[in-house]
Amino acid sequence: MINSLGIELPEYIEGYGEVKPYKGLFNETMVKKKASIPGKVITPKEVKLLSSIKDSLQEIDLKDGMCLSFHHHLRNGDYVLNMVMEEVCKKGIKDLTLAVSSIFPVHAPLVDYINKGIVTKLYASYISGPVAEAISSGRLKYPVVMQTHGGRSRAIEAGEIAIDVAFVAAPCADSYGNINGVNGPSACGALGYAVADCMYAKEVVAITDNLVPYPAVPIEIPQHYIDYVVSVESIGDPKGIVSGTTKITRDPIGLKIAKDACSVIEASGLLKTGMSFQTGAGGTSLAVAKELKEKMLKKGIRGSFASGGITGYLVEMLESNLFDSLLDVQCFDIEAVRSYRENPRHQGMSASMYGNPHNKGAVVNQLDVVILGATEIDTSFNVNVTTDSHGVIMGGSGGHSDTAAGAKLTIIVSNLMKARLPIIKDRVTTITTPGESVDVLVTERGIAVNPLRKDLIDSLNKAGLKVLTINELKAIAESYTGIPKSTIPSEEIVGVIEYRDGSVLDLIRRGK
Repeated sequence: MINSLGIELPEYIEGYGEVKPYKGLFNETMVKKKASIPGKVITPKEVKLLSSIKDSLQEIDLKDGMCLSFHHHLRNGDYVLNMVMEEVCKKGIKDLTLAVSSIFPVHAPLVDYINKGIVTKLYASYISGPVAEAISSGRLKYPVVMQTHGGRSRAIEAGEIAIDVAFVAAPCADSYGNINGVNGPSACGALGYAVADCMYAKEVVAITDNLVPYPAVPIEIPQHYIDYVVSVESIGDPKGIVSGTTKITRDPIGLKIAKDACSVIEASGLLKTGMSFQTGAGGTSLAVAKELKEKMLKKGIRGSFASGGITGYLVEMLESNLFDSLLDVQCFDIEAVRSYRENPRHQGMSASMYGNPHNKGAVVNQLDVVILGATEIDTSFNVNVTTDSHGVIMGGSGGHSDTAAGAKLTIIVSNLMKARLPIIKDRVTTITTPGESVDVLVTERGIAVNPLRKDLIDSLNKAGLKVLTINELKAIAESYTGIPKSTIPSEEIVGVIEYRDGSVLDLIRRGK
């Protein structure tokens, strides 16, 4: 089969199943009913609190072939996945599927479990570090399934990922299972990625290092989703939640890109009272927020909301009354955790509310502007943030595809060349986000607009911005770098890239 992006796909992949090719941004024919889970009754005399993770595995009767899920709000400071899997290994369990919202270098022990056949299948929205390298080299028995944040929650709700047991890192919990992420030594803020797991898993174990008297308030995920509670010494290091950089770049190139990106927003007509906005962590992205802040202050503009993974800089904009509210699916730094705990205008949201395309309206649909990055972009505006140019996994969509599809204006900001390689290619190594949902590429050498957005081309030209075709930008880059040699992968499929609706965008093949 060939999908609408021209990618050739098999009809069936072992360990994955039937392949449904990507057909476009809003393929509603794939919408499914919500999955059902077995009911359970807890009587007044029953106790949920257990003494150890080992005891929880005994209570749930862990067996070969089960699906276990974990969330990543503690990011590279998470201890829970490793602690649980250490106990799983001791029981001799094998052939497990792990549905992990994201995997970081701290999760390196998973490589050994993959090598031993304890873990044979993985779902994730982002993977970096040793686990990514192991998967890319073909060590995982079945191809990893890379999803978007919204796509993961959609798949769980639809029953495509049938979770047997969800293990939830809970910074604060009571003995009956009310949990939140804002109190305790491991406070990480919003727990948006754990919500679908708690609602749809057959059994849920909350693991906490801050057991408090009933009820734990505020209640972010309530007791009626939790089967067992385990108290441990520590669930993680909150310093590890910091994503990317929390400082605005001082690099003149990055600052120029940020200034031009803000000029694009202004020229588009979206820089006005009531605008909504999202940008990620990272020096250039934060510089865009800074430029936007200065323009909003100068023009007396107050936005409606900023969303996504929240940084301290967006908190500063909220507290300066430049936005009415923040909608937060995860906190990217400690300042965001503080704001989420203290400010009622800083609201949490589930990953489904954030980006699930098959619910009754995701937050991304209300976005005016989103600022995103790119490892590679091609002349059709397809973007890669999943692999490097050799096909080695080093990231993933996260909310990239979700926000690009929903926003009125999707802007990619990037240096034209990275590590002496041009970022623009005839075809990206791996398609993470389809080009039809990408509007503008802003580089230090000029701005390229997707030909599908003729209105934007006209607006930017009228504003006097330097607009080039993406092929012209590609030629400029190659005049400095030359044309890189392409990497020829093997036929072995090590990963499946799903779009947010569950269709297949692309495949990751092991490098030769």
